[in-house]
Amino acid sequence: EACSVNLATNQAVVSTAAAVKVDPTALIAAIEKAGYHAQIHEDAAPPHAAEDHGWPVALAVLLSLPLVAPMLLQPLGVHAMPQPFWQWLLATPVQFVLGWRFYRAGWAALKDGSGNMDLLVALGTSAAYGLSVWLWQPWALLMNGNAAAAHPGGTHPPPAAPHLYFEASAVVITLVMVGKWLEARAKRKTLAALDALRALRPETALVMVDGQPQDRPLHLIRVGDVVMVRPGQRVPVDGLITEGRSHVDESAVTGESLPVPRETGQPVVGGTLNAEGLLLVRTTAVGAETALSRIVRLVEQAQARKAPIQQTVDRVSAVFVPAVIGVALLTLLGWGFGASQCGWEHAIVQAVSVLVIACPCALGLATPATLMVGTGMAARMGLLVRDAQALELLRDVKVLALDKTGTLTQGTPRLQALVVASDGNAQPGEPPTLRSQTALSLAAGLQQGSEHPLARAVREAAAAQALKPTPCSEVEVVAGRGIRGLPTGDASAQPLFLGSARWMAELGIELSELQTAIDTAHSQGQTVSILAAPNRALAVLSFGDTLRTEAAQAVAALQAQGVRCVMISGDNEAAARHIAAQVGITEVQAPVLPQDKARAVQALRASLHPQERVAMVGDGINDAPALAAADVGLAMPGTDVAMETAGLTLLRADLRLIPQGISLSKAVSRKIHQNLFWAFAYNVVGIPLAALGFLSPVVAGAAMAASSVSVISNALLLRRWRTPK
Repeated sequence: EACSVNLATNQAVVSTAAAVKVDPTALIAAIEKAGYHAQIHEDAAPPHAAEDHGWPVALAVLLSLPLVAPMLLQPLGVHAMPQPFWQWLLATPVQFVLGWRFYRAGWAALKDGSGNMDLLVALGTSAAYGLSVWLWQPWALLMNGNAAAAHPGGTHPPPAAPHLYFEASAVVITLVMVGKWLEARAKRKTLAALDALRALRPETALVMVDGQPQDRPLHLIRVGDVVMVRPGQRVPVDGLITEGRSHVDESAVTGESLPVPRETGQPVVGGTLNAEGLLLVRTTAVGAETALSRIVRLVEQAQARKAPIQQTVDRVSAVFVPAVIGVALLTLLGWGFGASQCGWEHAIVQAVSVLVIACPCALGLATPATLMVGTGMAARMGLLVRDAQALELLRDVKVLALDKTGTLTQGTPRLQALVVASDGNAQPGEPPTLRSQTALSLAAGLQQGSEHPLARAVREAAAAQALKPTPCSEVEVVAGRGIRGLPTGDASAQPLFLGSARWMAELGIELSELQTAIDTAHSQGQTVSILAAPNRALAVLSFGDTLRTEAAQAVAALQAQGVRCVMISGDNEAAARHIAAQVGITEVQAPVLPQDKARAVQALRASLHPQERVAMVGDGINDAPALAAADVGLAMPGTDVAMETAGLTLLRADLRLIPQGISLSKAVSRKIHQNLFWAFAYNVVGIPLAALGFLSPVVAGAAMAASSVSVISNALLLRRWRTPK
């Protein structure tokens, strides 16, 4: 029913109807028949990419440089070319050793009844090389050389060296090899994202055996095993807590920016980070069935849907290649039989002229040369292009899906509000502002030694107001609940508690006086901590994320470009809608887990025209599947996994780079189309002239070079593009 190939990991995913049983060996046999190799992929095996050694490219450059250097130095008055023998000696290994890959791939295309860029390279360079050997005629030179040696006193000058095309064949192969090498390096970078995802899962786990923890490899863990997770360790498996309570950082899976409390009976997910408590977890899923493994598979499968931009040129080449061959044959036969006075040698020369002028150098440069300039422009603008195809596709983006935490917001919790009770902890006659400061000082004193994100937010808020934390003793962290301690310096001081509303209820502390403040914070999607003394609540501290200052402006600019903005967040719906309303986004999907984010992106794409694209911008590990599933992934600076998965990365946390990038993408697209026009225009005009005998191979070679120069020059004009306001 469907087949997709992941060029980054060399994996193919084949889907069949449920009732159809397919023998995997039949699939492998079909792939072998097409000229490739394959084997069944094992879930436990990491993906791998083909080797992309750079030494063949470097060797091709070294061998081609002496051939092309005299041409480049002609404006300086240097006209000397290497002797034909040296030209042949330099070009031959490039043509038949380093360039053998093009013959192999071109032959596979021929067997498949299609044409591609490899076949064009093989044909064009072989024609240039073969013509050079024919014009040079080394066998004749050897005979003449022997005759000259036998008659050293001869007065006849040696014949003038003919114009050869060894440099054309070698340089074309070298340029294409450089492009393919850069492409291979870009593809290999996608594996770093998958490796980073796998790194979240520990290699071993502490399994409880007869009440004692034993260290075992993860692949030996079975469903039902109880594992111990110590403070600061990553949870190795998906499971249910059987003993203990703690805070767990689940941002890698859910996108929730704040650690969440977990206790007996609640689930935990492999790859998440345990904070301060000791947990015993009964395993419910291992191996490929864990949430983290499913995320890895989603990234792999989503990447497989990305088609290379060069497919458009290959589709044209499928028609162009047989057409050029047909014209060359007609030229050969026409001159051979129709102009007998010219001879078959002239017919061969004109047929080769057709192949030389049709050499795909300009066609191969049209797209990558423009993208190279465009990526440089994007980097100076602040947009790192990790996948040149993503920059080209950005022009067609009609829907942009945005994560909330870390994308539209700063991604770090801040103290948003502090509301004190009427009696609070104030002294008689103390003004309200001092009551708030006193409560904040007490909270900062309790959190002085904690590294919890909310604790840092409290300390930062106190420091911003130049408040000194109240010294506390007997401080104790209650895992999954909060913290308690005793203010020092006052013999009559009572213990203080700072934690969740659930903990306050367990302590029997009445919250009715502060309920309005609690409900208001919850309605805005904020996290609440309550400061209390025995039997009474003192204050409510509300924590929330800070909106990025340029977010609303960026959304407005995108909407002005006709881009529909949709928020897809792992946070609770109230928090997501509160932020969305501030930036002008009306479509919100929340809360959404990573696998659902990828499906949400796919659903958005399904609602669009096939030529329209969906982009996703995010910053967290949990966004990786959605970034890979989107036609264009944009990563905020931060999490390496997001940056490696996305095709584009914002070098600074400024969402206005996205509409600017869309404008640049449209400019790049215009240049690509212009270059493809010029590349084909030379062929449309030059091939008939060569076939009719108006172009010699020398002029054909010059026209071929001129087409490349015009394409590169036009691409360089893109540097005049300026960022729109």
